[in-house]
Amino acid sequence: MLRPTNRIAALEDDPYLDPYRDVLRRRRRHARDIEHRLTEGRMPLADFASGHAFFGLHRTVGGWTFREWAPAAEAIFLVGPFSEWADDPRYALDRVDENGTWMIELPEGALSHGDLYRLSVHWPGGRGDRIPAYARRVVQDDGTKIFNAQVWSPALPFTWERAHPQRPVFPLIYEAHVGMAQERYGVGSYIAFRDNILPRIVDAGYNTLQLMAVMEHPYYGSFGYHVSSYFAASSRFGTPEELKSLIDTAHGAGLTVIIDLVHSHAVKNEVEGLSRFDGSSTLYFHAGDRGSHVAWDSRCFDYGKPQVLHFLLSNVRFWMDEYCVDGFRFDGITSMIYRHHGLGTAFTSYDSYFDDTIDDDALAYLTLANRLVHALNPEAVTIAEDVSGMPGLAAPEADGGCGFDYRLAMGVPDCWFKLINDVPDEDWEMACLWAELTNRRADEKTIGYVESHDQALVGGKTMIFELIDAEMYGAMHRSARNLAVERGMAIHKMARLATLGTAGHGYLNFIGNEFGHPEWVDFPREGNGWSYHYARRQWSLRDDQDLKYSFLADFDQALMRLKGLTEALASSRPMLLLLEGDRKIMAFARGDYFFFFNFHPSRSVADFAVETLPGEYDHILDTDEARFGGQGRIKGGGRYPTTPVTENDTLKHMLRLYLPCRTALVLYRLR
Repeated sequence: MLRPTNRIAALEDDPYLDPYRDVLRRRRRHARDIEHRLTEGRMPLADFASGHAFFGLHRTVGGWTFREWAPAAEAIFLVGPFSEWADDPRYALDRVDENGTWMIELPEGALSHGDLYRLSVHWPGGRGDRIPAYARRVVQDDGTKIFNAQVWSPALPFTWERAHPQRPVFPLIYEAHVGMAQERYGVGSYIAFRDNILPRIVDAGYNTLQLMAVMEHPYYGSFGYHVSSYFAASSRFGTPEELKSLIDTAHGAGLTVIIDLVHSHAVKNEVEGLSRFDGSSTLYFHAGDRGSHVAWDSRCFDYGKPQVLHFLLSNVRFWMDEYCVDGFRFDGITSMIYRHHGLGTAFTSYDSYFDDTIDDDALAYLTLANRLVHALNPEAVTIAEDVSGMPGLAAPEADGGCGFDYRLAMGVPDCWFKLINDVPDEDWEMACLWAELTNRRADEKTIGYVESHDQALVGGKTMIFELIDAEMYGAMHRSARNLAVERGMAIHKMARLATLGTAGHGYLNFIGNEFGHPEWVDFPREGNGWSYHYARRQWSLRDDQDLKYSFLADFDQALMRLKGLTEALASSRPMLLLLEGDRKIMAFARGDYFFFFNFHPSRSVADFAVETLPGEYDHILDTDEARFGGQGRIKGGGRYPTTPVTENDTLKHMLRLYLPCRTALVLYRLR
């Protein structure tokens, strides 16, 4: 029996791309041409991506320097308590070049750490207050709810103590939101996350932390996806130094830290955001209808403008330089690369990826962003969130791809939720499930997951709540016996095991879902009475040993900590051993790990036989163990030898197992 490797094929190996070779080459040339236009061949891309070192407020030897790009402006004033919030000629900026750069130099003492400020921008026919585009600190007044930039120049700058960790061979990603990470009602802090949540993540066995909603956003309920200030860490959660301390501590614990990067759109707010920054609607965004995202009520960047690319690429570098992040999950890529934003499009043929709806400038930007990230840190991680299946996003640039390290396998959670909601258990199709779990391009690395924040947000539910629903409120005590709870817990564990076991090159879990967090995610808003009830994580459920949530958490921890599993997952592909539709059985191998699933709701198999490699197999984990809330129907710690059988002059090696219903078993082949 051959053991396939996890070799990544070349994008060019796909015969279905033959009609589009010229388009792929043109896209590659387009990215190179744009880079040359930006750098003029005189500097590395990383040097070009340093707008944050030029624009914005900076302390100098003799005082302060502030610069802003606003070509349509006629006058700009720095306003704050120092000017009594009025246009004061002493704080007027000068236009210093024909490109629309404005500048002011102020003496020492003109500004102090903690001062609030903003810009008063005048343009033909109007004026407006604006938060500087490159502001590194933005705060909201608790009383007036008004946002202002804040001078941030602490006397003792933060000192980094830990180095970047090595990139994990198989990322086990813990997706988390700082504000909703605590159990109490309210907004959590960077420090509380550092002290209380990081230890949980490390103990659970994850090796990568993905932080959501880090960039400043005016509306908390946007989950961080309506960004206003791209260079400011959200002050809701604390200070820049406190975020740095969180990241530094995570590095010390061996965690790779990535953040959500929302360059697919921007908030429409004009005072807090970039919209009509200098009075024009097209400074950073497309003109007309193309500049507005109707479904998201936001603005769409014009990736063809050099100044916009300068802003976005500098933003990438800023977070790597200033906050030492180890990479990014690029959000909303489908919206970026298609002029229709993916709305109402099924993507049923390759033509959809190469027609005239593609934004080649957006693809070029993504290519350059990946090139920049990996030039700054070859060990960095980039992940593409795309629902369309665009070929090449996670393929090397040399093959005509965009250069992402991974893409999310977004069809997998869709498959699980469709099964548990729409298909009776006895009608589950094993062939369809296997196909979806392993449906990925050979030329791209993927991150598998059962559920992320998406499934429980905006009207959805967590998977465990979809399975058990209202029974969770009264039947999760360890002494309770409830068929809905038993079914839900069994499927919850099996789905996670099957997804991790078949995952291409990484795995993701959303905070709390490892222990079956109930209900849904909903942030304070008018429609829920501004409640924080669903914008928190109820860790007491996981910690209470009288409740069944701890069973799910213990199973997830055991799975994440299986010795050598991530190495096996990283170095091999899933190898199918058996699919049986009637008995709802699925069996596959991954390196020396062998996985056996019986999804049937009631039919156990007393003498399950499957052909496999000769030798002995150790029982290392099963979902029905009593320590995981199961019935303990399989005797743990046993070894399973294969039996030689000759059929039609062919020698086979058969493994025989007891496989109870709604149970999965993991064996390890001894050498």
